[in-house]
Amino acid sequence: MVPPLVSLVKPCSIFPPITTASHLVLISRHFTMSSSLAIDVGVPDDVQNWNRRFSQKAPSHWVYARPIRKSQQDDREYKLIRLDNGLQAMLVHDAKADKAAASLDVAVGHLHDPDDMPGLAHFCEHLLFMGTEQFPKENEYSEFLSRNNGSSNAFTATTNTNYYFNVATSALSGALERFSGFFHSPLFAPSGTVRELNAVDSEHKKNHQNDIWRIYQVNKHLTKPGHVWNKFGSGNKRSLTDAARNLIGNTLKKKCVNGTPSVLDKGFSPVSSSLPSPSSSISFGSASSLEPGDDGGPIGRETRRRLVEWWGKEYCAGRMRLCVIGKEPLDRLSDLVVNLFSPIPNRGQIPLPSIPDHPFGPDERGTFVCTQTIMNFHAMEISFPIDEQTHHWRFKPGSYLANIIGHEGAGSLHSYLKERGWVTTLSTGVQDLARGMATFKITHYLSQNGFQNYREVAMATFKYISMLRSTNLCPPHQKEVSTLSNIRFRFSEKRRPDDYAVWVADKLSWPVPRELVIEAPLVVSEWDSEGIAQTEAFRILEGLSVKNSRTVLMAKKEEFERVMGTQQWQTEPWYGTQYRVERLDETFVQEAEGPNTISAFHLPRPNEFIPQRLDVDKQEVTEPQPRPRLIYQSPRTTLWHKKDDQFWVPKARVVIEMRTPVANESPIATVLTRLYTVLVTDALNEYSYDADLAGLTYSFEASSLGFYVSISGYNDKIHVLLRDVLGKAKSMEVRADRLGIMKEKKLQVLGSVTPAQVQQHMGALLAQLESRMLVVGNMYKDEAITLAKMTEEFIPASPLPGVGPIDLSLRLLEGSNHVWSSPVPNPNEPNSALTYYVHYGSTTDRSTRVTAALLTQILSEPAFDILRTKEQLGYIVGANVWPAPGDNEAGLRIVVQSERGPVYLEERVEAFLDHMKGVIERMTDEQFAEQKSGLERKWREMAKNLSEEVSKFWAQIDSGYLDFLRPIEDADFLETVSKQDVLSLFLTRVHPSSKTRSKLSIHAQSQKPRPSHVSRAAADAFAQIVLEHGTQIEDVDWSASLYAGGEPSEPQFSAFWKDTLAGVPTEVSDKIFAALPYLMERSPAEKDAQGSLREDVVHIKDLQEFRKSLKVSEPPEPLVVWNDLPTSKL
Repeated sequence: MVPPLVSLVKPCSIFPPITTASHLVLISRHFTMSSSLAIDVGVPDDVQNWNRRFSQKAPSHWVYARPIRKSQQDDREYKLIRLDNGLQAMLVHDAKADKAAASLDVAVGHLHDPDDMPGLAHFCEHLLFMGTEQFPKENEYSEFLSRNNGSSNAFTATTNTNYYFNVATSALSGALERFSGFFHSPLFAPSGTVRELNAVDSEHKKNHQNDIWRIYQVNKHLTKPGHVWNKFGSGNKRSLTDAARNLIGNTLKKKCVNGTPSVLDKGFSPVSSSLPSPSSSISFGSASSLEPGDDGGPIGRETRRRLVEWWGKEYCAGRMRLCVIGKEPLDRLSDLVVNLFSPIPNRGQIPLPSIPDHPFGPDERGTFVCTQTIMNFHAMEISFPIDEQTHHWRFKPGSYLANIIGHEGAGSLHSYLKERGWVTTLSTGVQDLARGMATFKITHYLSQNGFQNYREVAMATFKYISMLRSTNLCPPHQKEVSTLSNIRFRFSEKRRPDDYAVWVADKLSWPVPRELVIEAPLVVSEWDSEGIAQTEAFRILEGLSVKNSRTVLMAKKEEFERVMGTQQWQTEPWYGTQYRVERLDETFVQEAEGPNTISAFHLPRPNEFIPQRLDVDKQEVTEPQPRPRLIYQSPRTTLWHKKDDQFWVPKARVVIEMRTPVANESPIATVLTRLYTVLVTDALNEYSYDADLAGLTYSFEASSLGFYVSISGYNDKIHVLLRDVLGKAKSMEVRADRLGIMKEKKLQVLGSVTPAQVQQHMGALLAQLESRMLVVGNMYKDEAITLAKMTEEFIPASPLPGVGPIDLSLRLLEGSNHVWSSPVPNPNEPNSALTYYVHYGSTTDRSTRVTAALLTQILSEPAFDILRTKEQLGYIVGANVWPAPGDNEAGLRIVVQSERGPVYLEERVEAFLDHMKGVIERMTDEQFAEQKSGLERKWREMAKNLSEEVSKFWAQIDSGYLDFLRPIEDADFLETVSKQDVLSLFLTRVHPSSKTRSKLSIHAQSQKPRPSHVSRAAADAFAQIVLEHGTQIEDVDWSASLYAGGEPSEPQFSAFWKDTLAGVPTEVSDKIFAALPYLMERSPAEKDAQGSLREDVVHIKDLQEFRKSLKVSEPPEPLVVWNDLPTSKL
């Protein structure tokens, strides 16, 4: 039973809930025509803060009167409006934007699924994109975005579903026109029903062997009876069609057994043929005229009818929050949104339905759960029920407690457990389960020894919480948290517009004053003098008790048996995860409830990394410099630098790659290099944690040519952190205990590596080096050179003799067609995979590089539409340019993950490529120009923040080509590329018939046997045998149940007929079923087709010999000589 939903706000409309497709259109039209009703519906609760806006270009609407508070760094303009249907929209004008975006968030998610149709909200998210009344073509939306340098996606969460896109700024209005129709006049195309059911099913199967999904569902499964949190959110084909299958199957069974008329005999159709979609002006014909493959037959129609009914009730305009980011002025954006989104009907639903009843009841608290994993890791998660934290937005007490409990500095829980060798990482945080409920989680990733001592790890966690209860929760530390949050907000940088639009649309549902929608989620206020904030924090802290907790221990089955012996397990129904539950024993509970007995615990000390110098020397420029300058060169180091001239934040990024042939001269050297870098990081963890909290992060990682040091954050103390990282890298003493933990965590097969080996390898690594360095941000040349010299001083290596190590690749031979086959390692993984690669050529040749990029763009959207959407090969499908190591060669890569075998997948990929030959040949000049325009806009996009700019620069420094202006010059060159150039490249390098192309495919074959399927011909013959044995089924449309979603598997087919023939004598039914294997062999199913490879395919037998036969790519050389050094001045 689903508990009632409790509202945060009063119902948003006078209209009653709508449950039929015909009413949807009528209400939509009535709504847009009746201004008096519309105004009543749209009146905001805080009407005194809103102004009524009247416009001759759009219907009247409400505008929020107060200015939206934003970061002083933010140069965008904001405007919040409310339409008369209750929809709220944040409009963002960005004068510097070269990419626009929008996100619409609906306050309905999978917890609102009907009890008998798990996954319906997710299915709605899929089928919603299958055309609208205004744009009925199924892939019109994705095609339009692809032509205009855009993309889209969506996700379904527990109590919200989000749809978003990005697109070139000039195409925003066209994208919004297509996007808005999904919410007022979607077609839910009947022809897409089966395909999107299969897509949802494939997505679930993709996740089936993923431990994150499996453990998440175990936690949902272990919910108090009747709670909606128990629902299976992603859904699969069975969960979505069982309701329809049962409705129709029960009717068929009654008729088969009794021979009596049923509703099916009386012209029953699961969906009215006169209203096939919420848009009444488009018809797909009568239900009786459709073949089962078009709409799924009666089962598909009934499933779709339930979806339309659910959408017509739940997708209420008052539940929608929209964010649109564009270059247009705010009034123009406002007119666009009001005109396009006003037709969405308000259906009288609660705007923000909340679920305040927590899924942890008395029986779920104080429990200990063991859960088997697929992957080999050990973890323990301790969860506590808490209130939803958005109401505590001012002080964020849950997040503050997570900050303390998850601290990794001296005196912390992490420090204590790490010193004992029990944990590798620890994380804490508030998890919003749904609107209205949350949990506080403490997650330990355990070593083998930690897993052995899991009780001690859990006990130490509760003792640390006991220690906190005995303190005043350290107001000075809370002040630090507040200070840092204000600094982060003040200097927040722009990000991808679609990411930002999603964030804003989500935060519009927060219960904060509207002017604080941007600021409130990011800023923490200092605790008040009245003690209200501390009281909030202590109230949550009191709830973090052992009796209130659920502890989940995760490991492989054999690890549980090693520590606990043989156990009895239960099975979670959707993923098949094995688990067991018991109550925490009384001895443990009593000790955990007692005072802290671990003297090492104390509250965090003051953070010395909080930045003090936040000044930025802002000097306006006509346009930003497009590249860094070479400002320092020594026998060992080259340093590139660019002073920030567009983002104006007190931040910088330092990247140093130290190259040495020692790092990867042998397999054991590669392992030792990786161990060295993870041990340095491990040794710095306690020290660097404060820097991380203060917005200054580092990484120290192995690479294919040596190792990297990267520092990013506020430039005030970058030199301090870099100095200490380099110092540890030079002087670290390898500890045997930490080496053991790191080997277990990173490289579990290397039991023989000793501390002495790592120490010796460390010395060899640092003896001779070549350093490439980049400094970008709020730092001057002299500061950057100081860092370079400090690096040479702290690690005084000799220069490498001659040329240092470089990345090279192996080139396929011209006219080759190879296949490498390998089994998928996980024996329970049902999916196989194909990587299909054809070689374009050298990326140093501008003509090849630009033409290949354009060809790939032309192929990319149709690959997804045909291979995934239409052919339903699998959930993961993609086509993209694949650069080789060193970025000197590239080709086209097509990836498909599917339950079908890789040979069949390759056959379908080549059929797709053959189809695209005709598409390219028939492409009009206008279509070709649109493709070129979209790619050009992509290459001319400016970096949105410091990190994006650094990534662009570093790619050229790392490769050695130094072609910093490549995107701009490629965009210029694109104008000269003709359709014939693209077609010529396609025919010579990509098309399967080419005698000159170079192709390699990787076949990853699932080890899990795939059930056979029953073809329609075999089923017809089987039904005839049933009749011949005297069972009356002439009037039973058994195909409706079995073939609605294509050919059924043999187990599904047999289960249906055994159930249908339950009244038939056993000896008769046995004879009937004995014929099935012969019928399946005589008439094989299309789903069981294995496919075939081209005759010229060569199977790789010996990988090493194959590699020896390939040509090595040319070594990289600078494509541009910049001559910076002679004119550089400090």
